[in-house]
Amino acid sequence: MIRLFMGAHDAFRVIVPHEQDRIPITRHTGWIPLVCYIPFVFLAFLARRPDTYLIRLLLLPNVICAILVAAYRYTWTQVELNVYNWGQCLFAAVAIAKALEYALNPEGMLKVGESLPGVYKGKAKGISNGYANGNGHANGYANGHANGNGYANGHGPTEPQPEGLSTWWYDAFELAHTMRGLKWKFGQGVHIPPPDRPLERGPFLKATAISFIQNFILLDVLESLVKLFPGVGTPIGGTIFYPQLSLPLRYLVSTTIHILTGAALLSGFGMVYDLITLFAVGVMDGSPRSWPPVMDNPWISESMHEFWAKRWHQLLRQTFLVFGGYPGQWLGGSMGMVFGTFLASGLFHECAMYSMKRGYDHSATIFFAAQGPVLVLERFWRRATGRRVSGWPGRLWVYFIMFVAAQPMGSSRYSHLSLDRCTNPRNSERVASPWFGWRHGYTTIFESI
Repeated sequence: MIRLFMGAHDAFRVIVPHEQDRIPITRHTGWIPLVCYIPFVFLAFLARRPDTYLIRLLLLPNVICAILVAAYRYTWTQVELNVYNWGQCLFAAVAIAKALEYALNPEGMLKVGESLPGVYKGKAKGISNGYANGNGHANGYANGHANGNGYANGHGPTEPQPEGLSTWWYDAFELAHTMRGLKWKFGQGVHIPPPDRPLERGPFLKATAISFIQNFILLDVLESLVKLFPGVGTPIGGTIFYPQLSLPLRYLVSTTIHILTGAALLSGFGMVYDLITLFAVGVMDGSPRSWPPVMDNPWISESMHEFWAKRWHQLLRQTFLVFGGYPGQWLGGSMGMVFGTFLASGLFHECAMYSMKRGYDHSATIFFAAQGPVLVLERFWRRATGRRVSGWPGRLWVYFIMFVAAQPMGSSRYSHLSLDRCTNPRNSERVASPWFGWRHGYTTIFESI
């Protein structure tokens, strides 16, 4: 038994080696992690072909091992690029969740209205590629199934399949990159925010370009503000809690940093999503309907239910369901599904930190796992009072959870990550630097307090 355990441990360390045994990513080795994802793409291809269940099951262990090798065996060694290790491990976790779903679904991955991959049933043969959010918007989005994000039966504009790419490659690429599942069965029920820009190609690209510039400038300004605080945003990491300050001032400062960081995170999400949207629609000739807003104004959330299910982005919803939600449902029903989903979310955010060579903290695990009990409390409130958590008390409740209770997690992120390295690894001068040129003389603004 001991030999078996030691053999399993040694095999694991071949895939996920100790820090000193990892291979630096250079121009000579950088291609290897990319090649490791070829089996994953092939698995996505098989998930769109009938009668491939057995071969998908047999391929799954190899796919998972290859993804882990790409994420953990090869590493960025420069301090300023350490955040890339975190990013590639988050990407790997998403890919593994997708691979599990591709392999373990006997029928494969189906689009809405399909009975088999590529085979539509009944009236769904005329299905359109315009998606619906289930809210009846008359703004160019087709009104589909009442349970959320279905597709209309021939009532929406059809998005043409791209010509010049083989069908198998298109299917594999589309399945591998989709996050919210706008055309897929697994995406039914996902909240899709209403459109916030025109759906005609030209005006859509113009509005997206303007949004990208706005988000870029806002992120730059917020980053410059955060970097006014000493020790925050440095490559070696720091804390948002300054022990030399009195308690009221300490938590006033930490709350300010935390809110600025949250706003920067939202701006960064918007900036990156706008950039990808511009490429997908402007270069790859994608449909504007395939790129709805990524957020639904989380600042106005009036309950944590609303925040997590509607206002916050749903890009990782399926990842957390695969890792925790579905196993939790099997063990404990709907309540187990809620708790399992948030536990998976916490572990997802924390485990990627292992690649940054600074150990585990688990403040993120605790925060996200606590969201399950928070949602249960809101449900008990509704049963006891007959009313949902809503209005200005609900908004204050959301702000308390996100701006106060989440501060230990935020401080932990700063001890591992630098905001500047997340947005600008080369540490070049920011657009907002002239506006905050005076900040260089005041980076120790709190050291004398």
